[in-house]
Amino acid sequence: MKTAYILFVLLSFARIFSANAQSENLKWLDIELSNYQYPYEVHTIDLNVQDQHLHMAYMDIIPSNHNGKNILLLHGKNFNGAYWETTIEALTQKGFRVIVPDQIGFGKSSKPSHFHYTFQQLAQNTKAVLDKIGVDQTAVLGHSMGGMLATRFALMYPEITEKLILENPIGLEDWKLKVPYKPVEWWYQNELKKDYDAIKNYQMESYYDNKWKPEYDEWVNLLAGWTFNSDYETIAWNAALTYDMIFTQPVVYEFKNITTPTLLIIGTRDRTALGKPLVSEEVRATMGLYEELGKKTQSRIPDAQLVEIKDTGHLPHIERFEQFITPLITFLKPIDNTNPLR
Repeated sequence: MKTAYILFVLLSFARIFSANAQSENLKWLDIELSNYQYPYEVHTIDLNVQDQHLHMAYMDIIPSNHNGKNILLLHGKNFNGAYWETTIEALTQKGFRVIVPDQIGFGKSSKPSHFHYTFQQLAQNTKAVLDKIGVDQTAVLGHSMGGMLATRFALMYPEITEKLILENPIGLEDWKLKVPYKPVEWWYQNELKKDYDAIKNYQMESYYDNKWKPEYDEWVNLLAGWTFNSDYETIAWNAALTYDMIFTQPVVYEFKNITTPTLLIIGTRDRTALGKPLVSEEVRATMGLYEELGKKTQSRIPDAQLVEIKDTGHLPHIERFEQFITPLITFLKPIDNTNPLR
């Protein structure tokens, strides 16, 4: 019994030391991540929206074996375009041109001091990128919040969206029906309290169901590094505004209007849902159940395909890459209409 207790204490100290060591290795990050290198060259487009001048960063990777097809990758709320690195590599190897924007308020793009965030506005900004680089048709892949944006984009621009892929999108349920509304100021105060431990604990619980691997640390460090920045209040304010956008602008009621061929890739262990701390334990247990939400969403989107990845959380393209990329490439594969045997 005594030996077991000593072992428990030693393991506890080891976990604390490891967390402290990780947080001490964090580096200060510029508000537009100028001191963080993306995996591919970053370009920018100037935007004049809402009576202000902003710039939007994006990567545009054209392979030498371009097959004539394009794909747009839309990041989630707590991420930026950099986390698509392995996906970009796999898709370009297959000949796809890959366009990866950082939305306004995220990554290397502008963090305005005031902005009315809507998915319609973000979709328009994204189309402006496509217009600049001369892309008039593309597949659209959205992860997490990017899934809500991808849905809005497909609804606004069906003539541009050849195929739609939703990877563990949020917004598959209307949280307003269960969670009391909180104003932007409440979300802002929450953001100001964040540090490395709080960010990691949230991701570990919601994204990975407490199954953590060291390679996940990079996506924690990118957010935690911003907390050292003297401009963190601006970053936190933009984060609060986008929380309000997500909460008040559900797309779940419009899935039935999607006309684009759609693939859902769902990690069934995911438990991500907005506002869990604001509800009772009983209500919380009914939220973010992706093993149910994936099937419900498939039934709502006309002729949608569903790929469920078991024992996988919020980020299949990080946690189970091979199980993610194989159905994605199969779905994207151009149809050869010249060969009747195919």
